[in-house]
Amino acid sequence: MEMIDKIGRYDNLAEPFHCDFSHHLFMGHLGNHLLNAADFHSRDRGFGMDYLNSINKTWVLSRLAIEMYEMPMQYEKFCVETWIESAMRYFTNRNFRIVAPSSLNSQPSSLAAQPKIYGYGRSIWAMIDTETRQPCNVFEVNEGALTKYVESEKENPMDKLSRVKMSDDAELVRTIDTLYSDVDINGHINSVKYIEHVLDLFSMEWYREKSLKRFDIAYVAESHYGDKLNFYREIDADDALAFKIRITKTSSGNGEEVEVCRSKLKFV
Repeated sequence: MEMIDKIGRYDNLAEPFHCDFSHHLFMGHLGNHLLNAADFHSRDRGFGMDYLNSINKTWVLSRLAIEMYEMPMQYEKFCVETWIESAMRYFTNRNFRIVAPSSLNSQPSSLAAQPKIYGYGRSIWAMIDTETRQPCNVFEVNEGALTKYVESEKENPMDKLSRVKMSDDAELVRTIDTLYSDVDINGHINSVKYIEHVLDLFSMEWYREKSLKRFDIAYVAESHYGDKLNFYREIDADDALAFKIRITKTSSGNGEEVEVCRSKLKFV
């Protein structure tokens, strides 16, 4: 396969029915744009989902963080850039930048032409066997195609991913059923659906006064259609505008709670 640019760039539009009451793009829809960009980037370079599925493998999102300076407004065009910062045997670190498309060809020497950057993202992906659900060596897929596309020089200024530590005193604030629209192409609850359900823990009045600056989420286990999801919330001891959320699942016929993910939200 012929080498192409290490950085993928994908144009998008903040469609009106993907925006909230403030006329800004929903964080969940932005998350979908990032995950689509990751898929397009890997597919075009020989290690995408369609190829992996043909050899009984797939990508699984392990961790994701999005940090925004501002959200695209209704009808605004924006570009998602994505690149692989580093790769290990079982994981890859993939970055994102959300930027105005008109700024991509700007001359860096001109102050007036500095790019309009909406925000950045960081993510960690694991490759697994779809039958055994065990990790796979990313360097062995398609003759190591992924290794040719590692771009370690492009800057991502946001803080690195960090573990979300929670106490045992977190309050149970909601329990929901998982339904048809929660399930993705892999047959488990969609990664972005967790984000949307977490954001729904806060009221309209809260969002009228606060903006979401950063969202971190770490996926621990899969949940499936029919599971109940339990949401535990606590305020960060060092920041009254930061919240930690733990999500557990309770499977039908089994009262045991199993943790599926943890997240942290920083509002301003």
